[in-house]
Amino acid sequence: MKDEQKLQGETAVNDGSTALTIISWLFGTLFFAIGVVNTFWGGDTGFGIFIILLSLVYFLPVNAIIKRTAGFSIPKMWLLKILLGMFIIWAAMGVGELFDKIEMMTQSI
Repeated sequence: MKDEQKLQGETAVNDGSTALTIISWLFGTLFFAIGVVNTFWGGDTGFGIFIILLSLVYFLPVNAIIKRTAGFSIPKMWLLKILLGMFIIWAAMGVGELFDKIEMMTQSI
């Protein structure tokens, strides 16, 4: 009974981790899809697999895995994710010609 009274006066604190997790999953899904398109359409199989592997940074708890296996962690993982996302978008749009490959994909279906 005392626990119920104690909980009624408390307010929930949102630290933003849920929103950041959702955003990370959305970008991971987008980059994974870019990797799939590059793998199967347009002849850039290696580049597509590389993008798929990079997209795993957005899905997995990479910092915890690195800390467990190597003994250190990356202090500003959010900055690494932003820079990596900018690189993937630049590479897919400019070098990878993503829109041409999407057009080839839609024509083959």
